[in-house]
Amino acid sequence: MAFLAGPRLLDWASSPPHLQFNKFVLTGYRPASSGSGCLRSLFYLHNELGNIYTHGLALLGFLVLLPLTMPWGQLGKDGWLGGTHCVACLAPPAGSVLYHLFMCHQGGSPVYTRLLALDMCGVCLVNTLGALPIIHCTLACRPWLRPAALVGYTMLSGVAGWRALTAPSTSARLRAFGWQAGARLLLHAGVVPDLLWAAHHACPLD
Repeated sequence: MAFLAGPRLLDWASSPPHLQFNKFVLTGYRPASSGSGCLRSLFYLHNELGNIYTHGLALLGFLVLLPLTMPWGQLGKDGWLGGTHCVACLAPPAGSVLYHLFMCHQGGSPVYTRLLALDMCGVCLVNTLGALPIIHCTLACRPWLRPAALVGYTMLSGVAGWRALTAPSTSARLRAFGWQAGARLLLHAGVVPDLLWAAHHACPLD
């Protein structure tokens, strides 16, 4: 992978303070770099290379497979479900690639903070948009409840996303998504009787 000779890498103590969030990663830190220097780091070994390439390969995989596997013709008026699913799949790896690739930018902590927020936006989008098709399908037997559930979950997700982006710590950031998890569990628990009924009856022809 080391196609180009990279700069001299730093140890944990010598790295910028805003990058010292994992004391167990002892070395391999890139020095502060320009935008082109960050791009150049794609071609030499350092401690973020695995994160960049694993998320980048996932992003490329989604870009190739989603257009081939989405049943657009079967969605009909619910075509928006396919769109939200695609955005939910693409947003997290895209944000993560940008975050890990440019986190050593010479702009320092302000640039890093914006990149971290971008990465968190990807997480927020997959938790929000990724759940909308699930909620839509979960309420198949109660279509009258769908609009309220979808709008309510979207608003709840907006609050959770804002709290995650402004959280002072990693634990607070995780707790911000607790409301989303609780709402989804509540919805799924509410359709258990429908699932039990469906297990003993034939599905409608349509």
